This record gives sequence, C-alpha cells and structure tokens, in this order.
Amino acid sequence: MNTYDGILVKGAREHNLKNISLDIPRNQIVVITGLSGSGKSSLAFDTVYAEGQRRYLEGLSAYARNFLEQLKKPDVDSITGLSPAISIEQKTTSTNPRSTVGTITETYDYLRLLFAKIGKPYCPKCKITVNAMSEEQIIDEVMSYKKGSKLILLAPVARYKKGEFKKEFLQWQKSGFIRAIVDGEEIDLSKPPKLKKTKAHNIELVVDKVIVKEEIRHRLSESIKRALQFSGGFLDIKDLTANNERSFSQKATCPKCNLSFPEIEPLLFSFNSPKGACEECNGIGSLYYEYEDEYDYEEDDTDEFGASVCPECEGKRLKPEALNIRIGKNNIADMADASIYELEKMIQTLKLKGREKIISEKILQQLNERLGYLNEVGVSYLTLNRSARTLSGGESQRIRLASQLGSGLRGVLYVLDEPSIGLHPKDHKRLLKVLHTLKEKGNTILMVEHDEETILTSDLVYDLGPGAGKNGGYLLAKGTPKELFDMEKSITGQYLAKKKKVFCPEEKRKIDKKNCLRILGAKGNNLKNINVDIPLNTFTAVTGVSGSGKSTLIIDTLYRYIVAQEYEDYYYAPVKKIEGLDKITSIVNINQKPIGRTPRSNPATYVGLFTQIRNLFAELPEAKIRGFKPGYFSFNVKGGRCEHCSGNGMIKVEMNFLSNVYVECDFCHGLRYNPECLSIRYKGKNIAEVLQMSVKEALEFFQHHKQIFRKLKTLERVGLEYIHLGQSSTTLSGGEAQRIKLSKELSKRPLGHTLYILDEPTTGLHFADVSKLLELLHELVDKDNTVLVIEHNQDVVKSADHIIELGPEGGPRGGELISPPLNG
Repeated sequence: MNTYDGILVKGAREHNLKNISLDIPRNQIVVITGLSGSGKSSLAFDTVYAEGQRRYLEGLSAYARNFLEQLKKPDVDSITGLSPAISIEQKTTSTNPRSTVGTITETYDYLRLLFAKIGKPYCPKCKITVNAMSEEQIIDEVMSYKKGSKLILLAPVARYKKGEFKKEFLQWQKSGFIRAIVDGEEIDLSKPPKLKKTKAHNIELVVDKVIVKEEIRHRLSESIKRALQFSGGFLDIKDLTANNERSFSQKATCPKCNLSFPEIEPLLFSFNSPKGACEECNGIGSLYYEYEDEYDYEEDDTDEFGASVCPECEGKRLKPEALNIRIGKNNIADMADASIYELEKMIQTLKLKGREKIISEKILQQLNERLGYLNEVGVSYLTLNRSARTLSGGESQRIRLASQLGSGLRGVLYVLDEPSIGLHPKDHKRLLKVLHTLKEKGNTILMVEHDEETILTSDLVYDLGPGAGKNGGYLLAKGTPKELFDMEKSITGQYLAKKKKVFCPEEKRKIDKKNCLRILGAKGNNLKNINVDIPLNTFTAVTGVSGSGKSTLIIDTLYRYIVAQEYEDYYYAPVKKIEGLDKITSIVNINQKPIGRTPRSNPATYVGLFTQIRNLFAELPEAKIRGFKPGYFSFNVKGGRCEHCSGNGMIKVEMNFLSNVYVECDFCHGLRYNPECLSIRYKGKNIAEVLQMSVKEALEFFQHHKQIFRKLKTLERVGLEYIHLGQSSTTLSGGEAQRIKLSKELSKRPLGHTLYILDEPTTGLHFADVSKLLELLHELVDKDNTVLVIEHNQDVVKSADHIIELGPEGGPRGGELISPPLNG
C-alpha cells in the first residue's frame, strides 16, 4: 500500500527519458534542471502534465471522453497522487491580435463592467453629457437652478430636419402654442414662417417662461410634462440670467443632435463584440493584420513593423459611442493604454460618492487585486491594451501566473517553464515571492528552470543529464540545492558550488570611442530622448529592469532605422538620427520568433539542409530510374508525400472546448511520405528516417558530404546536437528557435563588419550551454563583427566588453541611460 502523500512518478520513458522515477512532495517548489535537451520538458510537461490532462478529460462528460483516444498516453509505468494540473508554458503565447494583456488576465473584463455601471456618456459630436433622466429627475434638476433665475422652457420638435413644416405649424397652433424659436429666432406662431424645403431647420416650441422659486414646482411640473410630450422626451432650458442653455433627455440620446446611445453594457466596451468593435478595423486597432486561425508557413523571419493605425478609432479598437463614455476625464481606452503601475494609481485616486461608490466597490476591489498581482510578477510597465503577440515568452508566462494568483485555487499542481526568463535580478525577487505565495496557498510548483537564484530558493532539485538527446534522460542527482553542491555527478551542482564557471574572456577588448554607432535623440515608447554609443567590433550587453526600454532602443530604434535606410523609409524609427552606419556592412536580427507555426515546418527546412538532402536522394540511381525529382521528396508538395495528411504527418483535431490537438496520421503513421517514396534509400535510410535523426547522428551519417556536414556542424556548435532534423517547429522553445537562426547565419560565408543583434539568447540554457554560446559569440567578435545582446543573465553581462544600462524603473519611469556614454 502506497502511503506517500506526494505525487509519485515511476518508469518515465517519454522521448529520451531513461525509465526514471521521482517523487514530488506536495506544497513544495520542485525544480527540474539540466542541460538543454536532457529531458526536462519531457518529464514535466509531456509526462506529468500530459497525464494530468488525460485524467481531467476522464472526469468530464461522455462526449469529452471521446477525445481521450486522440490524446497520446505518456510512456510511463504509473503516476499516483496526481493533483489537478495547470500548465503555464512560454510557447503558448497567443498570435491573435485581439488577445491582449487585459483579456488574458480578465482585468479588462472588470474595467468594462466598471464603465458599464458608472461611466457617463458624452455625445461624440456635441461633447455634452447624455443622460436618460426620468421626468421627476428633470424637475428636480430645473428646481436646483439659482432662485430668481429667469428660464424659458422649450420643446425641441425638429433637430436639423429638412422641410417646410406647414402641417406641423398648424398642429402646434391648435395645441395652444403661441411662440416658437426657429433657427435661433423667436417667432409668433399665428404668423408661421415660410421655410425652405431643402434646408435643415431647428425648431423649439416655447412652453413656458418662469422665474425660479419654491412655489412654482407644480406649474413647472405641468410645463415640463407638456414639453416632453411634444418633443418625444426632450427639453431645452434657456437661462436668461446666466446666459446659457441646457438640454435634458428621457432617453440615452443627445438632446442637441438626436444621436442615440446603445444600451450601456459591458459588451459595448468589448473589441471582440460587434456591439463595441470599431467597424473600420473590426476591433484590431490596425489595418495591417489579416488574422487567420492557422497561418501556415515554413520560413517567416520578418519583423512586423509599421502596422498602419486605424484612422477611424486611432488604434483604440472601439466605436465612438464606447470611447465617449467616461469616468472622470478618462475613457476606457485611456485606462487600457496606461501602464499597469499608472492604472493602479488612477483607480486608487477615483473620487466616487453615493450610488457610484456603492456600485463600484466590489468591481474596484477585483481590479486592484489583479493589478497588484501583475505588479508583483514584475510586469507593471505593460499596458492592458498591449497585444499578446508582442509579449516575450517570459512576459506571457508571468501574466498568466498573475491570473492564477487571483484565482484563489488550492491543491493544484502548477507546471511552469522557466518563469524567470526576461527578468532583471531586481524584478526576480518579486517573482520568487509570488511563487512562494502560491505554495503557501496550498499548491505544488513543478518547474523547469536554469536560473541560479530560483534553484537556490527551491525546496527540491532534480538534475537530468549528462548530455542531450539520446545522451540525456538520466537522473543524475536529487536533493536540496545545497546537497547538490557535493554531488560530483550533478553538472548543475558543480556550477552552483562555483567549482565550474561560465566562460568569460580573460581580458576585455579595448574600446575605440571613434569607432562606434551613435544613436541620437531616441524617443520611442518610454525612451527619454537619449543619446547612446555602441562600440563596434566588441561584445556589448544591453541590460536594465523589465520594461526599461531595451527592446525599444535596439529593435524599434536601431534595427528599424537601418531597415528604413534600406527600404527608403518604409518603416518609421523614433529617433533623430544614427551616425556610423557606414562602418557596418550588414545587420542580422536573431530573435525568438518561431521558425514556423505548424507541424509542417522544421529545422532542416529553415537552415537549408532539406533542399540538399532532397537533391541527394534525387541523384540516387533508383530515384532516377523512376523519374523522381527533388520535389518528389518534399512533404510540402504533391508527389511523394502522404496525401491523407498532406505531408504533415499529423491530423488536426478540433477539441471545441480545449485547444486543438494534433494526432498521428493513420496512413503514414507520422512519416509524412507514401510507400513509393519511402522505398528509396541512401546508405540504408529512407527520407523519413533521415529526418528522424538527431543532429549528432546526422553528422556521422553525412560526414563525407561537405555541404550538409557544414550546416550540421553549425547546429552542433550552437548546442543543438540533440534536436531532430525534421522536428516540428511547434515543439521548439523560443531559445531553440533563436539558436537555429544563429546557426543559419554562422553557416553563411563570413563577411566581417556585421552587426548581430540577439534578444535574450540565454533563454532556456543551462550554465554549460551559456558557456558554449558565449564562446561562440566572442568568436564572432574576433572575426571583426559586433555582437549586441539584450540580456539579464549576469554571466553574459559580466563577459561583455561594454554595458549599456537603461532604467531606473520600467514603463514611464524608465527610458533613461544609466551607464555613462563612451565619451563621458
């Protein structure tokens, strides 16, 4: 009988795992670490979480259980004591332009509710308050005028309407009206004017003329009733004493121009609903995107610059009616465009009284809680309107983590994928506090992590290795962080104990102040019109707290500016000018965007290996006899591919209430090709078996083929010897995608004087992998290139020749140059 109270995993063999077992104690923070490709994600996500997902479906309806057969059961002997599991990964960032920080965290939902309940509507044309008032409320308002005020009560019967109004004038005379104001001039109704049929007119019937005093309330009541009856619910008041005019309405309609407001409900403020979305851009705020649920491409490494702002809503996503409902001076877009830090202040300083205060109390409580959680996880610089597709993997993971803090769940197993990614050490302590708060609420945290501080503050560590791919998947060590210090088998323990150190050059390169790029007047987003020098032929690290402006400076300013020069200012760069561009021959931006978004795309296609491999197969004697050209060996076109799955090897299954699931094709069993194509073999291997090889295996297999071997060698040099040539790009992390792009650049003929930009290249890397990457990047600099790295990793920053630090805080409180300029 099992008396263990935690989660017990026995015999895990998923992917490269070597029949390992582990126990996960409840209400603890457990870290799985190890080299890239050692099996960490296979254990945490593909085994523990995958089984949790299967058991969740088992507990649902018979309809839901039908999908169980399509969910692959993890290769494991048993998992006992499994809690309800929630996975928070990095690669699940939404690509839908409608998805924002506000919608992901549900904070925007509470903001919509707040505006629906206490927001005050204003006419977009006349800029006056539009309130639906009862007859009694109108009487009370009129009686509140200063005593002794001389008032004229008017019934507006025509607002900018064309016509002669002959019949209407006759009817008003019979109803007892003596005078009217037509187009601003008071007239005697016994002598109705001759109006032009083609001209628009304003006509107000004079109902009464009174002096405000207590005893006129009854008379006022009768006059107001009469005015509302003839005007269809509208009343105009001219105050002759104060020389002004005011309008009242029994409907949510502007009393001046008759513009009617729709029902003020939460959907009116939703850019995902036809009721609220701007009709011009359909709620996206931009005319650039044409969004599709599945965008299938093999290689797309373009940067999405310069999306044109919708001219109708000016990027605010909503209809004019929604944007003209305000709380104080702000509409909902103003609040959604403020940083979370600023929004928290705006909400806390709202001055509400009486009915508004009572109605909004619970809504504001929920808003404050959620904004507080977002502050705690270190994303206070983001805005609720920030598109989810522009978030880094780390940012996306942290905002979903903030949502879980607000859920109040207990007894849950949270499976996390490197939550520390993208965080400056200053922000990192707050994240650790959040993780411990989740633990104290009665939850278990299981996370894949490489960060030293996170590992040291955990309760238990599992170290996998010793290598990657087939050489990994072994459990090297288990224990508390300090216990790992003395375990010789633990590679992680050796680095934690400082027995091994990450590569750092013995000497820093000398900086030539005259040989640099000069960014002058950078003012994009939160940058404070700063000047920054970037020394050439050096390794430069750009660092600073999250949201301080690093990506804005390097990607949105420097990179955009250079692209703008090449494409004749097609892209706008928010900078005065950049000097020294004649000193570089080219620029390469190696980001973490996916190399593909469907199972069809893979590393071999991206780096150009697949073309050479297909050419090799087409040159084989048997292929020539059958007339098979190189295209026949592609799974992207008709010919040799399996037509049942169109060469995907997988079939997409719509899960309705869950995210889509890809299952193995029943015809080709995931091989992608038809039997005729698979019968062609090179050195005993068919095309599908070649694609299933790891980079390390392929190196030996193609060692006599110079071109293929050279490309494979660069993949090995960036630490990706464990990935498979045909591995689906959807399974690659952002860091792996970035290193594949780096290998593609390294395989090209070196030109020198190239500027390489890398955004957090240590994402997903173990200490040993970081060391290998740094050696490679410094090698690039030694070949007369410049490497510019946006990074928080202290080992990377320490190895840099020059450091550019931005701050002092994130968002509006950042954007300043902290480190001294080269000439300073």
